[in-house]
Amino acid sequence: MDPAAPAPAAGEVVTRFAPSPTGYLHIGGARTALFNWLYARHTGGRFLLRIEDTDRARSTPEATEAIFAGLRWLGLDWDGEAVSQFGRIERHAEVAREMLARGAAYRCYATAEEIDAFRAAARAEGRPPLFLSPWRDADPASWPDGAPYVVRLRAPRDGETVVEDRVQGTVTWRNETLDDLILLRSDGVPTYMHAVVVDDHDMGVTHVIRGDDHLTNAARQSLIYRGMDWPVPVFAHIPLIHGPDGAKLSKRHGALGVEAYRDMGFLPEAVRNYLARLGWSHGNDEFFTTEQAVAWFDLGALGKAPARFDLSKLTHLSGQHIRAADDAALLAEIDAYLASQRQPPLPAGRRAELLRAMPGMKERAKTIPELLEMGRFLLVERPVGADETALRLLDPAARAMLGRLTSRLQHATWLSGELEASVRDFAGEEGTGLGKIAQPIRAALTGRSVSPSVFQMMEILGREESLARLADCAAPPSPGG
Repeated sequence: MDPAAPAPAAGEVVTRFAPSPTGYLHIGGARTALFNWLYARHTGGRFLLRIEDTDRARSTPEATEAIFAGLRWLGLDWDGEAVSQFGRIERHAEVAREMLARGAAYRCYATAEEIDAFRAAARAEGRPPLFLSPWRDADPASWPDGAPYVVRLRAPRDGETVVEDRVQGTVTWRNETLDDLILLRSDGVPTYMHAVVVDDHDMGVTHVIRGDDHLTNAARQSLIYRGMDWPVPVFAHIPLIHGPDGAKLSKRHGALGVEAYRDMGFLPEAVRNYLARLGWSHGNDEFFTTEQAVAWFDLGALGKAPARFDLSKLTHLSGQHIRAADDAALLAEIDAYLASQRQPPLPAGRRAELLRAMPGMKERAKTIPELLEMGRFLLVERPVGADETALRLLDPAARAMLGRLTSRLQHATWLSGELEASVRDFAGEEGTGLGKIAQPIRAALTGRSVSPSVFQMMEILGREESLARLADCAAPPSPGG
């Protein structure tokens, strides 16, 4: 038993996430991690992390840290220390040797050339190219002295292997279609298929929740469990995530790594919510909190059909989560986003004002960059630069009107409700609607055509700053005007 993973208590659920370090946390892997995390937290069990780093060419500390960072950003905390599969290769070899002693495995001295020739002949004769080793039942006296060999599983040749899958249902394979898979290569390095079983057993994993591309692996791996008289975990193979066009999610569909969605400014709560809905459902609920997901999650609600990733739905959900979020928590999210993008932090002198403005800012924002854009009016200095749309709103007639309005507001009560009433009265005197005046005010205050409430911004900016920005854009009153 791995010291990082104590044996599960009776009835305790233990799940795991076991990614290969490829440099980032894939969005499909993130969903797998989420489902394992949710089920462990729902049942009061444990969620373990194992890095499958036996491929030393791709496994670097930087790649592993990228997975850790992705999980931390998503808020998926794991129990105990992360386990390195590479660090356990002696244990994997030990189990392979034990299987040899039990007769559940055998030495195979067949060379690569012999195996290729066997398969070529099988194909030529119209037979399945499944390699049937001549060493399976060989007398040990015939073993070549000092020759390299692999350790193969002695898989059953007759009957069926059945996996009761919590998502796919009863899945059956004819044993004649399953090969004697290699457990230990001739250089003593364990295969992935073998190492996974040993690790899952030693870590006390009770439920293996993973993509359905591993479904056939479940049949072959269950034979290893049985060869060691180990209990077979509960399997739940979830459909893969597809792109909007129904094809398997790939680079042509857009961002694949979790960090890309962080960099786009999505809230982790929104990404968790959206990923949970890709293959799992709770009635018709689309928007829910993480606490609700933990309370509701069950393997019985996992679907068989592939889910389609839709960026517009994620964006919509992110907007809902921003509107529902605590204002101080959103300020902290802005801090974290700016730090992740290596951008300057928020000005210390503006934090209190941003917090005051947050209720208005978050009404129109779907991502952290949009939230920052809504708070731009507090972060810019005079003179406020205007974009092309705002400049169109500040035509000569609008500038002249701002000049008249600025004089009118000199002695107004500086509260949003009073300011709105004053501008509404002014609009009536001008013979125009409130919106025709509010838009040039917005352009003058923010340099943009979209912002939080004009009058809330004026109250937060204060009399002096608001009037100064209006005056910067206002045409001077005509003589005698």
